[in-house]
Amino acid sequence: MTVQEVKQRIEKLRQEIDRHRYLYHVLDQAEISDAAHDSLKNELEKLEQAYPQFITPDSPTQRVGGLALARFAKVIHSRPMLSLFDAFTREDMADWQTRIAKIVPESKLAYFCELKMDGLAMNLRYDKGLFIQGSTRGDGKVGEDVTQNLRTIESIPLRLRPPRLEELKKIGLTEIQSTSVLQMVEQGEIEVRGEAIMSNAVFTSLNKAYQKSGKPLLANPRNAAAGSIRQLDPKVTAERKLDFYVYAVITDFGLDGHLQEHELAKLLGFKVLSENKPAKNLEEVFAFHDYWEKHRDQMPFECDGVVVVVNDTTLWDKLGVVGKAPRYMMAYKFAGLQATTKILAVDWQIGRTGILTPRANFEPVNIGGVTVSRATLHNMDEIERLDLRLGDTVILERAGDVIPKVIEVLPGLRDGTEKKIHPPKQCPMCESEVARVPGEVAYRCVNTKCYAVNLRNLSHWSSRSALDIAGLGPKIVELLVREALVTDPADFYSLTVGDLSGLDGLGQKSAENLVSAISAKKEVPLARLLFGLGIRHVGEETAILLAKQMRRADDRKSNSSVIAMNQFADFITQYSLEELQELPDIGPVVAKSIYDWFHDKHNLVLLQKLTKNGVLVILPPANPTPSQSLFSGKTVVLTGTLAGLTRDEAKAKIREMGGDISGSVSAKTDFVIAGGAAGSKLDKAKSLGVKIFSEEEFLQLL
Repeated sequence: MTVQEVKQRIEKLRQEIDRHRYLYHVLDQAEISDAAHDSLKNELEKLEQAYPQFITPDSPTQRVGGLALARFAKVIHSRPMLSLFDAFTREDMADWQTRIAKIVPESKLAYFCELKMDGLAMNLRYDKGLFIQGSTRGDGKVGEDVTQNLRTIESIPLRLRPPRLEELKKIGLTEIQSTSVLQMVEQGEIEVRGEAIMSNAVFTSLNKAYQKSGKPLLANPRNAAAGSIRQLDPKVTAERKLDFYVYAVITDFGLDGHLQEHELAKLLGFKVLSENKPAKNLEEVFAFHDYWEKHRDQMPFECDGVVVVVNDTTLWDKLGVVGKAPRYMMAYKFAGLQATTKILAVDWQIGRTGILTPRANFEPVNIGGVTVSRATLHNMDEIERLDLRLGDTVILERAGDVIPKVIEVLPGLRDGTEKKIHPPKQCPMCESEVARVPGEVAYRCVNTKCYAVNLRNLSHWSSRSALDIAGLGPKIVELLVREALVTDPADFYSLTVGDLSGLDGLGQKSAENLVSAISAKKEVPLARLLFGLGIRHVGEETAILLAKQMRRADDRKSNSSVIAMNQFADFITQYSLEELQELPDIGPVVAKSIYDWFHDKHNLVLLQKLTKNGVLVILPPANPTPSQSLFSGKTVVLTGTLAGLTRDEAKAKIREMGGDISGSVSAKTDFVIAGGAAGSKLDKAKSLGVKIFSEEEFLQLL
């Protein structure tokens, strides 16, 4: 190529790369792959290296360049970067509206709702369309020049996109306003403000990499974003892969509404939040706030509330500023996901395997819109790790609508009255001895006949994931135990209507229905049986896997799909511990637990009793027809809340199509089905590049 042809090629490459940057970052409409985009940049970089006279500051190759800085220069803002007043309740918002309605008529008040990103506020300046300066908020009047670091953020254009006249008119700008914008892009100075953020997926991915390399972990996405912006070496900032969203155009174009600022920013090449929207009144503001408070985990970044802005910008000067905050804006915060409270007591819950779990009782506190007064402490090791004592002030966290968790103790608030927490020496239900399980963190009641353990085992047998016996819930089970009608699962199958009718809460019809429901579950699928027996370490998914493996290992000539319970017992007790350990995906701990259960004489008596009462085992197909569905042979994780079907129904559908269910996301995960309020599992799936289906997409596949 001639020098002139090289110059033309460089210009064409820059235009094409900028066009794809706008499509990808602003419109979310990628036309080419990342690899193709990288190839274009690689060609441009090689041409610029060969012909450095054609390098310009706005070239896509110049995002990371120059030496590390010794310090940041100070920048005086053309207009102060104000802070905001906070509101926490609807009453706070109503009071705010009442105050500003004294200055402007309430009939003129309409609002614009913006999700309040938890990042770092930035001011960007463009001269003749070229990015010349980026600065932090600082004290509101003076910030720091972080231009070189902001240049590394792909969603910040190095040169403004010149809007077309028809585009400007389409968003409501007049001929004069449109002409002013076009002139300023070409010849003047334009200033915008926005938020630099680190996405949750990037945060998770970076911490995973840092952990492997032994680097200190990032505390949270907001601190990580702030620390990245203030790195003296731009290359470190580039590694952090920050994002940027504009929320205001500072240059005065005579716009009538704040909504227009967002629309104009998008036309100029900036990323804006598509979720933001106008609200005619406070009721619409409340609806927007309430929706996103429940669904904030669907956003790719942290957000802690809604910025509510009087949309009519012509009213702003009249409403004015109070101190360092404008009257025309309010930060309507979401309920906090952390709170402090005092621990009042610890009680010990006993599970179906006899394990004792400590549960803390707190002074009631509101977290994420829910009043919390209890939370599990998991085990004594966790209590000791936290150095937790009765009377301590603690930080409770409830992120992603999960069970509240004690994450930290505040020892500086101790007054000397706090007391150490010790495990009980006696079972709180049967008063038998409590002993620590060798090699584990757990404490267990040694009494195999413990009332509480037996009660939970019986309730587990009839639960939805096990035998799924309609009407046989925990309250009815406890009633039957109290009346000495049931001592083990086999007793359920000998109950008669006469035994049940007349019991507290059970009439003739209810008794008939319950006996009928129990009888309908006399044929038990092997996986449900293995789960229902309550074998330690054998959860629902392990039971399904074990059932498949045992059916494949069954060398009986018969292809019978239903066998008596004693036949099954005879078959499984023939397995040695070593043979169980050799079953695919069955580890030594699970194998030992299974072996011990089926070699315990009390358990074998139960199986004989089930046989006597007519309970049969349904085996999986000996040679199942291979499924040709998308999920065939794949590992699937479900996360979030499903609206169209229950979690159990979704699992059943996936298994019908040949898929396996896992409870955690890893490199072995093939697909993730994400419902509403999906949290850390979704973030991890994104960081690992796992294919994600929304609930709607999943239902379409079904």
